[in-house]
Amino acid sequence: MGRNKYPEETVRKILDTAERLFIEKGYDRASLQDIIRETGLSKGAIYHHFTSKEDIFYSVCDRIGRRNGEALAVIRDDPSLNGLEKLRAIFKASMQPEKQIKMYSMMPYLIDNAKFLAAELQSLFMEVVPEYIEPILRQGVADGSIRTEHPKELAEAILLLSDGWVNPAIQPTTPEELRARCAIFNQLFFRFGIPEMIDRESVEMLLQYSGLGHRPQAEGKDPG
Repeated sequence: MGRNKYPEETVRKILDTAERLFIEKGYDRASLQDIIRETGLSKGAIYHHFTSKEDIFYSVCDRIGRRNGEALAVIRDDPSLNGLEKLRAIFKASMQPEKQIKMYSMMPYLIDNAKFLAAELQSLFMEVVPEYIEPILRQGVADGSIRTEHPKELAEAILLLSDGWVNPAIQPTTPEELRARCAIFNQLFFRFGIPEMIDRESVEMLLQYSGLGHRPQAEGKDPG
């Protein structure tokens, strides 16, 4: 067989297909055979680029993360917004339906995977905080819209609570409990000059997904 002249296109095809299948079926129900069939590639072609379905999954997550990072950078670098406005805009952007549907579709696998959760936590501290949230908080301190002497630590606290405790995929909850968490979240950060970071619209968006965390998979879990 001739050598693949366009390996980047092959990898993109695999990841595009796998991402769609993981979202539509969930990680467990989307098999490697599904990916082979949908791409029209041979098993050997898949294994030339990826060692397993899990390897494909991590690559899909990395790609989603890069796309999200590009969107955050646009907000971070917007000269028309002050620090507080950027912080609110980033939080609201993270609640967009497309991002939430992808996250919740794959979440039942993610939250049971210690390796992924460790990598995700490391990403928060090593990438998201220093590259996006901390610079925004420092701008907010400089322009007077945010009050803190510890922007790095405040950025960490905001992300840990919003991505974990307030996130209904990580903490399955009733609508009443979710509203209470959002209210307490806002109260905690009010003293830093961040009033109502989770506004009413964002609360309603979170409530749309509060019943999707830990969705039961259909019987006959596919091992991949």
